Amino acid sequence: MSAYSTTIGLEIHAHIKTASKMFDGCPANYAGAEPNTFVSVVSLGLPGALPVVNQLAVEMAALTGLALNCTVNHHSVFSRKSYLYPDLVKGFQISQYDEPLCSEGWLEIRTGAGELRRIGIERLHIEEDTGRLVHAADNSSLIDYNRAGMPLMEIVSHPEIATPEEARLYFEKMRQVLVWIGVNSGNLEEGALRCDANVSIRPVGQAEYGAKVEIKNINSFRFVERALLYEIQRQTRVLDAGGTIFQETRGWDELRGETVGQRSKEHAHDYRYFPEPDIPPLVFEDAWIAAHRAALPELPDACRARFESAYGLSFQDADLLTLERPIADYYEAAVVAAGGSPKDVANWIVNEGFRLLKERGEPVARLTERMPVAHLATVIALVAQGTITRTIAKQVFETSFDTGGNPATLVAEQGLAQISDGDAMLTVVRQVLADAKAAKAVAEYRGGKTSAVQFLVGMVMKATKGQANPQVTRELLEQELSQ
Repeated sequence: MSAYSTTIGLEIHAHIKTASKMFDGCPANYAGAEPNTFVSVVSLGLPGALPVVNQLAVEMAALTGLALNCTVNHHSVFSRKSYLYPDLVKGFQISQYDEPLCSEGWLEIRTGAGELRRIGIERLHIEEDTGRLVHAADNSSLIDYNRAGMPLMEIVSHPEIATPEEARLYFEKMRQVLVWIGVNSGNLEEGALRCDANVSIRPVGQAEYGAKVEIKNINSFRFVERALLYEIQRQTRVLDAGGTIFQETRGWDELRGETVGQRSKEHAHDYRYFPEPDIPPLVFEDAWIAAHRAALPELPDACRARFESAYGLSFQDADLLTLERPIADYYEAAVVAAGGSPKDVANWIVNEGFRLLKERGEPVARLTERMPVAHLATVIALVAQGTITRTIAKQVFETSFDTGGNPATLVAEQGLAQISDGDAMLTVVRQVLADAKAAKAVAEYRGGKTSAVQFLVGMVMKATKGQANPQVTRELLEQELSQ
């Protein structure tokens, strides 16, 4: 069996988050609508209908290019890309070819081994999306044009991705950036974000790339990795058997766990590109580009690094807290509101908040609604003031998370305040020490193993349902054990 080098490139297609479509005023919020109800004379390509460029879509695409370290080109041209598919109602797509909006950027990923990899971005251009084919059980196909005309960015990487894992990480990181700056919903299930993966293999040492195979319309991070793994194995088997890999387009069949041939892969000249006669070139001045660069928010990597340096967080905690911008903002607001240790605030969010969200199958951003900043700050304050123990605080956090109740009110109504009264605690301590289950720990402590007292503290905490003051409990236990 020969050894092969793998070359992967991704073309990411991202809907631009605008209220209307790319070239007309037709509403863009078509998700979940009845088929062919969000259409217009422009998106249906009716005779005489003329396109008008969505200015906000262009601005958002330029902002994306800047976030991805691209150059926003001063001169950009829309072109007609001609091909005949049923879901392309006009017989051509308004796209960009040799003069895209943005070019030559990069995106940095961190591999599972902790290695930083910078993946080059060849171009970012704007185009309109196509309609959608719906395949029925009787082998017939229907067409829904609601998606036709949606503003779309195509972000094309250089062929610098080496493994399926890197492809998945690149796709995930791209989603993070697009959602962070507010230009895309990040909803893969609705098709607002998807990608085509190009992959080729060649014998180690061979300079010339192998034939490129494109896997179309993948809308899952996991599917990207699985599809590429399968395709690399398939191409390896073909070459090892003395066969030839042909340039083609394939689809990913998740049920069968394999890629399936669809058609031969087109070349650029097959599309017969020419400048769109109804749309003039886009011209951008330096001042316009500079203004949009200044409008960029702090990006995820910079925010994570700041959380590490300013708040003393570990890389892992800072990374989790910057996966989505609303959570990063929530954390900083909670640090201010709680007025305590930034690390403690992070622990409550990561350990309790994220755990509950995962158990209830809810997205991370829901934490801001489930546990408002004021409620989180109250929980932290109740612990700091000694009103409740940390064990009880976790119960209060969960109840507040589920019911929306104010933590202070929950503590008062349910009688959860910490027990610190010496006389009341002494009674419980003596009851615990008299319990047969405590005998071994008592003997060990009196035999010189002082750490055995922790077992006894746990018994007291259990007896008081977590309400006993741990420090008072330990002092009373040591006092009784020394007699």
